[in-house]
Amino acid sequence: MIINSDSNNGPRLRALQALLSADESRDEVLRKFVQLSSQTLGIPGSFISVLDDDTQYVRASHNFSLSHSSREESLCRHVVDSDNPVVVPDTLLDIRFATHSLVIGAPYIRFYAGVPLKNSEGIVVGTLCVTDTKPHPFSASQITTLRMLAALVISFLEALNSASFTDPVTALPNRQRLIQDLQNLTAAENQTSRRLIIIDCIDMPRACELARSMGMGPVENLLKDVATLLPLRLRLAAGDRLYTVATGRIALLTRQGSHLSAERVVEKLEGISVDLGDGLAIALTIFTGETDFIPGEVAAQEILRRAVSALHEAIARGLSSLHFVEVVNERHTQDPALISDLASALREGQGLWLAWQPRICLHSGKPVGLEALIRWRHPTRGELSPAFFVPQAEQGQLLSVLTNWMTDRVISRLARLKNSHIQLPIIINVSARDFSHKGFATMLENKMLKEKLPNALLGIECLETERMLENPAALSGMEMLKLRGFGISLDDFVTGYRNISYLRRMPRDAIKIDRSLIRNISSDTSSRIISRSIVTMLKELDYTVLVENGEADTALTEYGSNQEQDYFYARPLPEAELDQWLEWRLRDLGKSS
Repeated sequence: MIINSDSNNGPRLRALQALLSADESRDEVLRKFVQLSSQTLGIPGSFISVLDDDTQYVRASHNFSLSHSSREESLCRHVVDSDNPVVVPDTLLDIRFATHSLVIGAPYIRFYAGVPLKNSEGIVVGTLCVTDTKPHPFSASQITTLRMLAALVISFLEALNSASFTDPVTALPNRQRLIQDLQNLTAAENQTSRRLIIIDCIDMPRACELARSMGMGPVENLLKDVATLLPLRLRLAAGDRLYTVATGRIALLTRQGSHLSAERVVEKLEGISVDLGDGLAIALTIFTGETDFIPGEVAAQEILRRAVSALHEAIARGLSSLHFVEVVNERHTQDPALISDLASALREGQGLWLAWQPRICLHSGKPVGLEALIRWRHPTRGELSPAFFVPQAEQGQLLSVLTNWMTDRVISRLARLKNSHIQLPIIINVSARDFSHKGFATMLENKMLKEKLPNALLGIECLETERMLENPAALSGMEMLKLRGFGISLDDFVTGYRNISYLRRMPRDAIKIDRSLIRNISSDTSSRIISRSIVTMLKELDYTVLVENGEADTALTEYGSNQEQDYFYARPLPEAELDQWLEWRLRDLGKSS
């Protein structure tokens, strides 16, 4: 699709895209509209066409064989260009069409009547037409009827578009619309430098507590108030647009030279509070991340990822705003030499090793499980963090090899300690890509069967919950693991923005509470209330609740948390040291009992 760039190009492009994108359910309704048009008007053929600058596309048809034509050949261009109905009772008697290729050749159009499809923005995107291979008269009342049918078609399309591209709570355009608008800028060959800013507005642990204690009404009021206040505070310029990209996260698309930057947005929103209803208000803490780009030079999804990456980095560093630069993205930048070294380490079995983090029952103090943590002692770079080399493994297509390496060593330990008094279930960390591999659950089960080990001894922890939700194959893979008896746990509950919905959509046994939720539990009343409410909720839903804060174990035990994992009990240990620690721990607990 090629459309000339002009001042109205953005809205027109969006309107055309809404009709040109593939959507079988939408097209099925359109086919019913054209069938109704033929039956109502007594004309055998009918169709809906969409026209861009070069081509006519027949989107739905009834007794009409043409699927597309050039715009120049299209009879419908006369409707679009004039923005008025066009009726040709007999094409052979009309000088414009007497020798037209679509008249003297297939589909042999002898009669034509078309009206414009004009949306609420006044943009004509196509036509609703009736046609036949023989001439017909066409009365004024029939034209009125055809206009009414076209209005119904547009109403349906706009309602469908609104439902697909509008956030139902804030009424702002949603993430899908942002991606489409970024793609449209590229398609229009618009080279104006742009800026995308992601605004993090809401502390989700507090929002979760509000939802639990007061219901969803106040939370929705909060989100609506944010959507109302932001344009007033930011004083948006013409062409600036806000989007809801996640719960509590708003994107601002503006020009690079705009007075609004990530830093300036934070300044303008300083001290902002929003209404919950019933006279209640809550102050917001704002974080922002931004990226500048030229449409066409960076893919739409990558633009959004960069802005979100800058936001996450700002939050991690405790900064109110951050601009995307390569240093922020270095963990995602491919290092070919390191990938090659990792492939050699996996192949030769040198440098990689597993550390084992004990999990402790908060009620009895006994070790109840282990988490296997991969480590790499590089020959020249020294000890490397998994946060650094695991993304490299993913970029180098080594992630499944790395997972297999870990799995084999975990199962080797389980087999070595079969029937031992220090045998414990082991958790391994698995990515969304691993879950989505066809046969992943079967592969793990076969390895356990080979060693005559029960599947329950091997637990799988999901590190990328949001990516899982966006990947049906990964969700299916997780379900298969659950059905085969492997334990499933989610990492860092409450750090994301859709965690409550995770509980309904993902098979799981255990949930790890993020440190940010309980960091101030010993000194802050709000943290204690939020922690107690969330742990209680998870326990009522029959989850095993794991925390990572030894200093808070007394309070969390009272709330109902099951397990603890922290340096307070034991740092991640090499295997030999782990066996010694387990012997000592169990012997010490035996004496105290």
